[in-house]
Amino acid sequence: MGASTIRRILKRLGIPPAPLRRDHTTWRRFLRTQASTMLACDFFHVDCTLTPQRLYVFFVIEVDSRYVHILGITTNPNGPWTNQAARNLLMDLGERADQFKVLIRDRAGQFTAAFDAVLADAGVTVCKIPPQCPRANAPAERFVPTARSEVTDRMLIFGERHLRRTLNQYARHYNGHRPHRALQLQPPRSDRPIVDLTHERIKRRPVLGGLINEYERAA
Repeated sequence: MGASTIRRILKRLGIPPAPLRRDHTTWRRFLRTQASTMLACDFFHVDCTLTPQRLYVFFVIEVDSRYVHILGITTNPNGPWTNQAARNLLMDLGERADQFKVLIRDRAGQFTAAFDAVLADAGVTVCKIPPQCPRANAPAERFVPTARSEVTDRMLIFGERHLRRTLNQYARHYNGHRPHRALQLQPPRSDRPIVDLTHERIKRRPVLGGLINEYERAA
């Protein structure tokens, strides 16, 4: 879009140029405000070791806090299964469901009109990204390589039960202990007690058999 087009639109709507606007909200603040009401969802797959079985993991991430919800694992992510996952999301959010107004998803066939309706009944508008534009769903897309590089690509997955137990444990680490650059190296929702920072001794706690380690100052 050219500068002349933008100037013509602003003039038609009666909006003055940027330096003269009465609204002093910065673009960064605008995005952060919207992020607090947004969710993003996606699938990723994991291939089992002992059986030729491909498992699909459905997750939702809160865009502002980066808190992730692992909503289900299945070999057949069809419409009815995904609809139930949407109901599970609302139950996970509980009273916080009113906080969210938008959910971003791709155009995969398992997302049916019934899926959108379940969320619409809770006041959440579903926004579909453009075709073949995964970057439009960047928060969810970014979680997939993180989960793969830190867990599923580094261990053998024997079946659905094993994968569910592994991802549930990883989600607790991701949400409660793993630092995030966007959050000033803080976890989405820390469950660690406040410790005396004057202590210099560091305590290590292995997660997933030592695949991941959590470090904190010893109390």
